[in-house]
Amino acid sequence: MKLKKLYSSREVAQHTGLTARQLQWWEQRKLFIATVPSHKTAAGGFTERRYTPIELLELMVLADLRRKGFTVQRIRKLLQVLKSRFNTRLYEAIEGGGPVTLFIDGENIYARNDAGDLFNLLDDAAQPLLMLGEDIKLRQLIARERPAKKRAKIKPATNRQRPATD
Repeated sequence: MKLKKLYSSREVAQHTGLTARQLQWWEQRKLFIATVPSHKTAAGGFTERRYTPIELLELMVLADLRRKGFTVQRIRKLLQVLKSRFNTRLYEAIEGGGPVTLFIDGENIYARNDAGDLFNLLDDAAQPLLMLGEDIKLRQLIARERPAKKRAKIKPATNRQRPATD
């Protein structure tokens, strides 16, 4: 993926799998607001929203969470807890780049701070967890570009001749 200064809604949709309508809906509900919001033009139309590379990476993570079945409410809570409890944004928490690192077990999202404490962000982010056992399967939450959809190959039509009838 080639990095740019700003990405249009269409480009974000291509990289994340989210639709332009989903992005618009998320912005209307103040879940995720683009750096350059859509605005009315002199001709009466509207411009396209523009997103920074950081926002694109965050949207890749959020789109992946949606595909895994996380609701918009849980995603909103994740973003709010990161901001209020850990004073960080999603970008800083993915791939170990900030004060907390995010992990997922399929149903919940966890944050591990620099001291090694683990918190369930969607349950009780104020209470560190006591983890026992070695069978706990946590994967680090990372930004992944949505794989491009494979296009179906169209077979060329064959010219079949019908048998002549008399």
